Amino acid sequence: MSAPTDLFPGYAVPAGTYAAPAPRRTSRRRLVVTWLLAIVVVAAGLVALSAAIDKPAARYVCPPDCGRPPTGTPVEVNPRFTAPDGAFSVSHPVESSAYRITTEPSGVTAEFLAGDGGVMRLFSEPAAGRSAQEIAKALVKATFPDTRTAYEIPNAMVGYQPGYGEVADCWPQGANTSYARMRVMVMAAVKNDLALVAAAVGPYHEFGPDFGFGKPSGANLQIALDMGKYVNSFSWRGDPPR
Repeated sequence: MSAPTDLFPGYAVPAGTYAAPAPRRTSRRRLVVTWLLAIVVVAAGLVALSAAIDKPAARYVCPPDCGRPPTGTPVEVNPRFTAPDGAFSVSHPVESSAYRITTEPSGVTAEFLAGDGGVMRLFSEPAAGRSAQEIAKALVKATFPDTRTAYEIPNAMVGYQPGYGEVADCWPQGANTSYARMRVMVMAAVKNDLALVAAAVGPYHEFGPDFGFGKPSGANLQIALDMGKYVNSFSWRGDPPR
């Protein structure tokens, strides 16, 4: 028996009229709406994630809440005076040809020997229930009774503690019977019923392009250029290092 040459010999597949269905197409409008919905969903997820991990910045109303200074390891450049009872401490200028330094239990006195001269004091005084303003005005009146207030220092701070500051002028009579205008600057703050005070006095010298910061300023006192770096170096007992 010979092998068949075809599985179905003599059978012919009839020709048909089969037609494939037309492919389904998504309308352009539906495609745009789908993409927009996907973008909205992704954007909403990103916004929610950002809100969850982002912390709002701290807001301060200064004064009285002026934040805190950096809490890194402080770098000591100038010597530091500490009261015998440890109630406070403060940095002060180095003894040099520009400054003569004397200390006492209540603080430091720095006599400026260069330029216009002058004296700076960084010291403490019992507050005895008085405000910083009362203490500053009493000190000025006791030391220079004939002063005239030039202006109050806005937002004055001592040791990062809100306080009171005042600039005043006086005209003491010199040996040649002439009057020299002197400028007095006092800043004080109270904490734990202890007032810490930064004060300076020296000849009035108007700041301008050729003197001082190179621009107009209300300080007009040469020693004030150096005083600023010590005012907030004050620390009460228990304050963090700075």
